[in-house]
Amino acid sequence: MDDASLVLGKAEYSPSNYGSGDLGDYDSDFRSPRTLARRFFSSFLRDPNAHATPKGVVSADGRTYDVETAVQNTATSPLSRHLKGRHLQMIAIGGSIGTGLFVSSGESFAAGGPASVLISFVLTGMMLYCTVHALGEMAVLFPVAGSFSAYSTRFLDPAWGFAMGWNYALQWLVVLPLEVVSATLTINYWSDQKINNDAWVAIFLFLIIGINLFGVRGYGEAEFIFSIVKVTAIIGYIVLGVIIDCGGGTDGSYIGGKLWHHPGAFNHGFKGLCSVFVNAAFAFGGTELVGLAAAETANPRKSLPTAVKQVFWRITLFYVVSLTLVGLLVPYTDKRLLGGNGPQPSKASPFVISIRDAGIAGLPSVFNAVILVAVLSVGNSAVYGSSRTLAALAEQNQAPKILAYIDRRGRPIVAIGIASVLGFLAFFAGSNLWESAFNWLLALSGLSSVFTWGSICLAHIRFRRGWKKQGHTLDELAFRSQPGIIGSWVGFIFNCLVLVAEFWTSAFPVGYGEITGDNRAEYFFGIYLAAPIVIVMYLGWKIYYRTPFIRTHNMDLHTGMRDLNIQDLIIEERAERAAWPLWRRVYKFFC
Repeated sequence: MDDASLVLGKAEYSPSNYGSGDLGDYDSDFRSPRTLARRFFSSFLRDPNAHATPKGVVSADGRTYDVETAVQNTATSPLSRHLKGRHLQMIAIGGSIGTGLFVSSGESFAAGGPASVLISFVLTGMMLYCTVHALGEMAVLFPVAGSFSAYSTRFLDPAWGFAMGWNYALQWLVVLPLEVVSATLTINYWSDQKINNDAWVAIFLFLIIGINLFGVRGYGEAEFIFSIVKVTAIIGYIVLGVIIDCGGGTDGSYIGGKLWHHPGAFNHGFKGLCSVFVNAAFAFGGTELVGLAAAETANPRKSLPTAVKQVFWRITLFYVVSLTLVGLLVPYTDKRLLGGNGPQPSKASPFVISIRDAGIAGLPSVFNAVILVAVLSVGNSAVYGSSRTLAALAEQNQAPKILAYIDRRGRPIVAIGIASVLGFLAFFAGSNLWESAFNWLLALSGLSSVFTWGSICLAHIRFRRGWKKQGHTLDELAFRSQPGIIGSWVGFIFNCLVLVAEFWTSAFPVGYGEITGDNRAEYFFGIYLAAPIVIVMYLGWKIYYRTPFIRTHNMDLHTGMRDLNIQDLIIEERAERAAWPLWRRVYKFFC
């Protein structure tokens, strides 16, 4: 081998020639083979290809925010891209199904009755269908770090992007201890509190943090397995629920729609219906994670449209159909429901109650185990969602720069550490104050999803205007929202109406005249706490930096596109689809 060949060989093995997240190649330097321990510890070092987060362009007053740099940083984030299509599809179908559906839906039945639950979940599902399609259109074109919070900075106002980013990060930061506490209470279904709850907290935190330390691939594989369990369980429950309702229970009696007549379909009238929407938002929360994961997907242009379309089936089958059956089997007056006489969440699931009332031995424990899996799944998603959002905020100079630290495995390791540390708040499960702490943490995340979804719809509306203003056509989009701009307007207006309805029901709750002033104030902030936090963050950033509203002709509609030859690819794909048989075109439209 001559000198030139030797030099070339060394250059080929240079660490700088390899992307982040590929530790095996990075450590393949033939001159100094490393032990497993050295490779493990070196994986936490900063990715040498990662860019340093700059302070931005500062004017004479020292307060100018640099939007262009923020856009560039989120577009070139060194997060690894190891999520595959199957991961994204299962995240979309069942990634965030957890206590909101399995447990908190019982509170919805107690507050509004089965008809109110059905109406609120159908309306929220329609809104979310429009929202996720709007998000999918933008995320396929711009699969950038931070996704919807970055789109708010890019297409609306940097101050609103700051507020939405921190709103979403805080939502998931508090959800982690919430879900771990729920998991410990689920265990009490079997243990009867013979084992201290803090022991279970330690086990669950170790499991969730360990999964996220494997990077996005670990998160994707875990969610793939968790989602299969949840989807299988819900489909099984739907079949079982139909059988029980038609007289297949142990007593053989036909139930039908009797409970819709007595005790009735509605509880507390229109106010009861409005009060259910916040629980519906909590149950659907996390559906937007599919857009956040686009930045770490190997081929979002191929995988994301399919995943977005799966949301329709998730809403229809897993929420609407299953809750309809629950409403036929469990009366809203049942004191075991969450919000009745305050039982432990593990025993308050209307799904478990319906199975127990049917007299089927053993199956309630099986379904309770599914609830435990679902709770851990949402806790896993909480670490992922909060850490990626915090890292993206730091990339945009809207959070401490240390949070943008990306290691050689493509993990935002500092942000993961922050999310994990806050998970230790779950140790209050062993104290006598767990219920009060649980409710206040829940208040922080209650309306957060509504703000996030409304912001996504508004960002899509502004994006479409900028796209048209700068001379582009819809034919240039790799994926187009099926409900289109009208769907985004429907989603935005609906979210605003939900905020108004929840203000009314929280300020003047059911039984308003019988509640003391202190209790009314506590109830109001218990539901509406997220709203003043968002307003304060937005106005504070707006006043301090004097950020402008982004005009359509100034929008950056190019940075962040992963496929530079996207138009050629679109033409090829459309020609290929034109040759498909009719059945395949119909299938691909829905799936």
